[in-house]
Amino acid sequence: MRSSELLGIMIASWFSVAAAAEPQRTINVWPDLAPGETTRSPGEVLPRRATENPPATRIKAITQPQLELFAPPKDKQNGAVMIVCPGGGYSYCVIDKEGAEPAAWLNELGITALVLRYRTKDTSTLPPYERPLQDAQRAIRLVRQQAAELNIDPARVGICGFSAGGNLAALVATRFEQPAYTALDDTDKLSCRPDFALLGYPAYLYDAKTEQLDPLVTITAKTPPTFLLHTHDDGLTSLGPVYFYAALKRLKIPAELHVYQVGGHGYGLRPVAGANIDTWVQPAAAWLGRITQK
Repeated sequence: MRSSELLGIMIASWFSVAAAAEPQRTINVWPDLAPGETTRSPGEVLPRRATENPPATRIKAITQPQLELFAPPKDKQNGAVMIVCPGGGYSYCVIDKEGAEPAAWLNELGITALVLRYRTKDTSTLPPYERPLQDAQRAIRLVRQQAAELNIDPARVGICGFSAGGNLAALVATRFEQPAYTALDDTDKLSCRPDFALLGYPAYLYDAKTEQLDPLVTITAKTPPTFLLHTHDDGLTSLGPVYFYAALKRLKIPAELHVYQVGGHGYGLRPVAGANIDTWVQPAAAWLGRITQK
């Protein structure tokens, strides 16, 4: 079988997994309107890209953030949970390629997954990460508050993200001591520090002017263990994850960094022609197995 035929089979396989994966439940992140919002919109689906095979689903203009629950069968659950932050440049959420598909993979590992559809409305007057960070901090607290109902361990709550979602996950993992919004209720008394993080080709971590991490990303001894993934040929430089890993290393925080030579950007779990980037799930699964064990 030619490699191109094998690639097609692999892509079709992953697409069928994503198509079959439906959330068991949807949870509103906020009890009423999200901070600063006047509407509750789950967003608008953008037209699919004609050159994309298989296609990906992009949702813009979200003002009502939600968590989509993907849980393995109860006898397969290991108690750990991961909040998944899709990418999309903070303009939209790629809810299948960087949401439902990673959730299905995490379920195979026994990890409950909740895909976060964070706010993606026009942020021209605000930093693009501000409202998504509010949503993500609240989501972690909410998951801990509902731990018994979700059948998860509130001390094993992780966060992962891809591209802009990877940036968001990095901010959540490093800014948990700085509340992004005014507390609303008892849920907000709970910690929003994730217990572990997985950053897939995270964007916007590197400051080219200072040649250091972006000043928003402040790594301390309390930063959680982190798995980092990137490619050498990604237009969004891999130096961000490299510097992030180096800071973790200096502080002796458990971490793992994988930089593949080729693969580009925005692949999720899907294979890329001429690359082996889709194999990243193997070391990631092993790392998660170590980090999430009781």
